[in-house]
This record gives sequence, C-alpha cells and structure tokens, in this order.
Amino acid sequence: MNLRRTDFTPILSLFSVSLLGLLQLTVCAPIIAQRSWRFSCSSSTSAASEIHLTAASIYYTAPAHSAVAPEFGFDLGTLPSSFGAGSCSSVQPFYFSIAGSDGNYQVTIVLGGPIASTTTVRAESRRLLIDQMEVKAKHSRRVVFNVNVRTPSIFSSGGTHLADGPVSQVSLKPREIGALDWDDKLTLEFNGNHPSVRSISIRPIDNVPTIYIAGDSTVVDQTKEPWAAWGQMLPLFFGSQISIANEAESGETIRSFVTEHRLEKIMSTIRPGDYLMIQFGHNDQKLGNGYVPAHTDFETYLLRYITEARSHGATPILVTPMNRRDFDANGKIVQTLGDYPEAMREVAEQQKVPLIDLNVLSKKLFEAMGETGTLHAFVHYPAHSFPNQPEELADNTHFNAYGAYELARAIVQSMREQRLPLARYLKSAVPPFDPEHPDSLTGWKLPPSPDFSAVTPYAR
Repeated sequence: MNLRRTDFTPILSLFSVSLLGLLQLTVCAPIIAQRSWRFSCSSSTSAASEIHLTAASIYYTAPAHSAVAPEFGFDLGTLPSSFGAGSCSSVQPFYFSIAGSDGNYQVTIVLGGPIASTTTVRAESRRLLIDQMEVKAKHSRRVVFNVNVRTPSIFSSGGTHLADGPVSQVSLKPREIGALDWDDKLTLEFNGNHPSVRSISIRPIDNVPTIYIAGDSTVVDQTKEPWAAWGQMLPLFFGSQISIANEAESGETIRSFVTEHRLEKIMSTIRPGDYLMIQFGHNDQKLGNGYVPAHTDFETYLLRYITEARSHGATPILVTPMNRRDFDANGKIVQTLGDYPEAMREVAEQQKVPLIDLNVLSKKLFEAMGETGTLHAFVHYPAHSFPNQPEELADNTHFNAYGAYELARAIVQSMREQRLPLARYLKSAVPPFDPEHPDSLTGWKLPPSPDFSAVTPYAR
C-alpha cells in the first residue's frame, strides 16, 4: 500500500458562538423530527430533505439554558478549506458530527472533488473505516459502512434507561469523560491528501449484528496519536452487513471491566445474533489490588462473560493476549503473559468457544519483524517526533497504527482459516495474510489524526 503521511495544523473556527448559534437554529430545524440525515456539499440539492453544508454548518456545545441542542455540523474547531464544485474539500483534516444516541448507524459517503484526492475516514475515537481511498479529479466514489454510537447510560433489556436502578452509568475514567466514543454524537474524521466529500447520509439501523469487544489498552479505540490498538483497526476489514462496538478500555482487568459496569453496559444492548470478543491478561497479571489469578478468578470471570453472552443469544469469542516486545538473545519472543493465554485456551476448549490465539500469532509476527523491525510497530519514537514531546517514547506493550493494523490482519486471517461465522461479514477484497510475512513498512503510512499525547495509556 502506498500511503503518505500528511502534515496537519488544527483549523481554528472564525465564527463566534453567538453567531453560530443563530445560524444553527435556522439550519438545524428540519432535522430535529427526522430519523435520517442527508447532507450535501452541492448548492443544488436534489431533495427538500437534503441539507446543504456550508462554512456556517458548525457543531457547537449548546449553553445549559438553551432549549435547542445542536444537531449537526463541522466539529472540533475544524472546517473544510473550500466549498465549491459540489464538494467540501480541505488541505487539512476536518471533523463532522451529528447528534446521536446509543445504537448502530449506517453511513453512506460519496467522496470526490474538483481535484484528485486521497481520503481516509475514521469514526468516533479513530476507528478506521476508509483507508486512503483515491478519487480522480471530478470523479466520485461511494462507500457504505456502519458506526456504533454509545453513551455511558445503561439500559434495561427493553431499551429504557435504568435511571431508577442502583447503577445507571458506566464508571468512566477521567480521560474518558467527554471522549468522542462516549459522547452523544456520531463523529467522522476526514483525513489524507486533500480529503474531499460530496455528500454524507446517515441513518439509524437495527437490522445488522454487532461485534462487541471487551478488553484493555491493546484493544481499545486509542483516542490520540501515536497510540493505536487492534480493535480500532478491525472495522476496516468488515462490510456494511455488520457493526463493531469496541467497548475495551485502557487499564482494565477481566474483573474491573465488570466492577466498572462495562460488561453490564454491553449486556444491556447485546442481542441474539451478536458477538462478544474477549481479550484480557495484560493487566490481570500485575501484582497488587488489581491482580486476578489466571487459573482461578480469571477462568471464573471468563465463564461469566461466556455465560452472559450466550444467555442473550450472542456468540462469545476468546482472543488470547498478544505478546509484548521482549526478545531473547536468539531473537525469539519471551513469553511474558504467564498462564493467561493457556487459561483462555483451556476455557475455550472446555466451553466449546471459538478461540483466536493472538498470543501465538503475535509471536510469529514479531519474530518475523525482528527486534529492530518491531520498533516501528510499537510506540518507539525519539524525542521531538511529535509536538510537545521533549522525551523519548519507548513502550514495549502498546502499538502504533502499523502494529495495530498488522495484529488486526492476523485476527481477520484466523477468522477465515477457522471459518468462523464472523468471516462471512468480511470484505471479499481483503487479501490473505501470513503473520510470518508481515506487510512491508516501506511506504506504509496512515495519515495521523490531529490529536497527540505522550502519556502512556492507563495501566494497572
């Protein structure tokens, strides 16, 4: 893949909140009673329900006393740099959001503009959905994908908010409060070489299965560069007949995921025909208050996850934790995950649960990359590689986009080789993958999202 890294500078809005509020009240009125949204960058819209996007289409935070909440608009202080020729185009990344509650949404995007473009699209907290799609000048390409939106609210089986129950919300960590994957909107990031979009259509859907993911920082939708995890890469490989709800969070053990009501959140929305992928172990093994013994409590919690998923008619899938970047003198990976991978294998065998052995697959992958090559798959960067990064980053547990992408490819290949039911939803164009022959790093670049952090994700 010939992917090129692009530079970026945050775009500052040129409009005051008061003026935007007035404009937004007049523009948003038609959408309030609708369940579907259709936006166009063309001034000659084809239908009365199609909304024309302009530089005044801004999503903003409404004052607490406001009776009208924002419904849609360009977000996070960004705007396309040009509106013309039926396209919203830019020389910088830009965001677009709509108000949205819990559930799955189908997004149809038509890319293209007056000049050639290469556009990458992410959703919520950097879930990869379109990877460097090239469109010739004055041409268009249509893409359809699904996005899961969630809020911290926990719902009853009937879909009502448990406001009067003992627990009504997930116990979010400070870094999660206000994050794009926990707010009350659906956010799209347009990035790449002159990203250009002609139209955006979004509609709620409830007729596709959902893949729920429970896990830790090696799985979560990492919110900022250069951190990444396999869960946020997985949507790229699936078509529009399924949706992915990555509920993993940094620092979690298989126990804390329960005590913080994250499993309860999943079980409040999971339905028959859905899937639950489960990967823990990295934090469970750390001695202290969070320690979860592998062959006792860890296995007991695995059984609980499996039983609860099955009781809702969903299919559990166990994923063994991937290796850390730890090599011996012979260039072989040192197993640092203790008995946790084996405990998962034993439970999978006993309970007849599908198992994706990422521990084995990652060993092959990292040994193929080598001790030096894996430096480019994990978060290893010299000082000053990113803005406001005075110190070197040297993390042998967490991945950058390349490493997360390769792990996701290994998982997808395992699904295919085992002929898991999930494999039917994979895109037919996804090529086979051999972890012993990883994608060459040469020329592999994914446009970085604008936000960066030098802070290591939560770890226990």
